[in-house]
Order: sequence, then structure tokens, then C-alpha cells
Amino acid sequence: MSQQLRSFLMAVGVIAGLTAAGYGVAIMGAAVVIGDSHAVVEQSSKSDGWRGVRTGTAGRVSIPDPQAAFLIQSEGEIWRSIRNGPVTVIGAWGMFAILVLLVLFYAWRGRISLAGKPAHREVVRFNGIERFAHWMTATSFIVLALSGLNLLYGRYLFIPVIGKEAFAIVTEAGKLLHNFVAFPFMFGVVLMFVLWVRHNLPSRVDLKWLRQGGGLFSDRHHPAAERFNAGQKAIFWIVVLGGISVSLSGLALLLPFAFPMFGKTFAFLNLFGFGFPETLTSMQEMQLAQLWHSVVSLGLIVVMFAHIYIGTIGMEGAFQAMGSGRVDAAWAEQHHSLWAASAEEAPAEDDAVPSAVREGQG
Repeated sequence: MSQQLRSFLMAVGVIAGLTAAGYGVAIMGAAVVIGDSHAVVEQSSKSDGWRGVRTGTAGRVSIPDPQAAFLIQSEGEIWRSIRNGPVTVIGAWGMFAILVLLVLFYAWRGRISLAGKPAHREVVRFNGIERFAHWMTATSFIVLALSGLNLLYGRYLFIPVIGKEAFAIVTEAGKLLHNFVAFPFMFGVVLMFVLWVRHNLPSRVDLKWLRQGGGLFSDRHHPAAERFNAGQKAIFWIVVLGGISVSLSGLALLLPFAFPMFGKTFAFLNLFGFGFPETLTSMQEMQLAQLWHSVVSLGLIVVMFAHIYIGTIGMEGAFQAMGSGRVDAAWAEQHHSLWAASAEEAPAEDDAVPSAVREGQG
């Protein structure tokens, strides 16, 4: 093992250790917060009746809504502690860790360049509808990510800079944008699934690609790959499954109390021996939807940092593949050799222009 690789792996270990330590501190802190909240309840009053109210004991009501029997919904305190504790802290640590890791990887590996000389002959990597699906999903995801991160971290970062009134205006506009841009994102996820699912099914070739590290750690080894390699297939399924999950929880938040999903989901999981509560109030459903939406969204953002890196500065020719839809034949052979043999040759730039236009230009 080279000294550079050992140094890189050591740096990865340090980052992973710091991240794990941060997660542990966040979780222990949340447990302390929740424990303290219950201690405060126990000490706040000597009245058993008031203590019961504070801890969510149900009273008696004659109206159809059983939730009205709870004077104080004590789960809200737990929800707030988890949202502002582990979810926010671990999400920040995760984004920081992946950015540091990518910087270290780039400093060690540099840009992954074409191994030989370009063929000066292009093949079609993605057609127009595929590029449309990708960029619609990517653009809407960026808008959703920025507006969503503002809801989690904006008050800490922007209020000291722009003040509360300006932050309120920006956040309200971001919320409206978030609600409407969600629909192009959902459509894009479905469209990408329809277009690419047949190319992203696992195969034996992927195992060899993974064993060789995908050629990311050496210029000498470029494992064979189909149209999408194992890393790209992983990204595809993360986006599809994560996108569906975050879309469902987002719809539950966009249309409050209309899509109670967690009670039914817990009932299904309990068939396999889990002990989740199946009877949930409408408010509990909303709280779980909000937490799940945040957790899945933060996970997608962390993964997309790596995807954006490899698609821009991380690899020569990668951005061109989704930008113009064309790649050099040598690039296709290096990174997707099993697909390159059957790839459609791209027409020359002059051939792409209608003859009537060329004659008019002449």
C-alpha cells in the first residue's frame, strides 16, 4: 500500500471518528434534554393532577375527537428535542464530514483524467429527454435543499446577519417555493425511474467494479462497466427510493392530516416482530412525517455532495456527458467499456445543423 493511500485512509478514519463522536454527543445530549424535561415535569408541581396533564394523561371528553382529551400534547416536547438536537446536529456533522472528505480526496487524487489520448470521435451518452429529466430533477432538488436547510439552520446563520424581519420574508418565500417546486422534483424522479431502471439493475460486473474501487484510486486500473457502473447504480436507487420517501412525507406535510402513513407502516412492520405503536394521533403522524422528511432529505443532500463532486471537478468529461449528451469515445471505453462497444456514434457538429440552415449561413 502506497504512502499516499495510507495517509488518505488515515484521514478518512479521523473524519469518520470525529463524525461518530459528534453523533454520540448529539444523541447523548438529546437523551439528557428529554430526561431533564421529564425531571422538570416531576418537580414543577406537587399536584398529581397537574403532573398528569403535563405528561399527556388523557381526560374525558364527549365530542368525537379523542385528541381533545389531551390538554397538553407531551410528544411535542420530545419532537422538538429530537428535531433541534440529533437531527439538526447530526445533519450538520454529516454535511461537514462529506465536504472535508471530498476536499481531502481531491487533494490526494486530483482530477481523474483521461488515461490516454482522446479519440476525437464522440458517442451519444444521454439523449435530450434523459438530460431534461436529470436537470429538472437536479435543479428542483437544489431549490428544495436550500429552502429546507434554511428552515433547519437559517435562524442560526442568517438572523444575526440580516435580522429577523428580512429572515422572515426570505423564509416565507422559500416555503412557498419549496411547496411548488416539489412537484417538478417528484415528476423528475418518476421520469428518471422509467428511463433508466433497466440500465440500473445489479449484475456480476458491479461486484468486480466494487472490488477494484471503480478505478477511483488508481490511473492504472479501470474496471469494466455497463452503461451505469455500480456507483452510479447506487446513486440511482438512493435517489429513486429516497425521492419517493421524501415525496410521500412531503405530501403528508403539504396536506396536513390527509395522509396518515406511519400507523399503517408500523402495523406492517409489526408483522415481522417489531413493536411499533400502531394507533397514532393525527398530531403524532405529522410529527413523525416532519422528522422523517428532515432525516431523508439530509441523507440525500450528503449523497448529492459526492455526486456533484464526481460530476464536475472530480472527473474529466463527466459534466460533458450530461451537459451536451456527448462523450469522447476514449472516455466511454475507459469508464464504460461494456457499453462503449454498442454506443451510438454522435453526428458531427455540422451534421447536427439542418442543411437549409447551413446553406443560409453560406
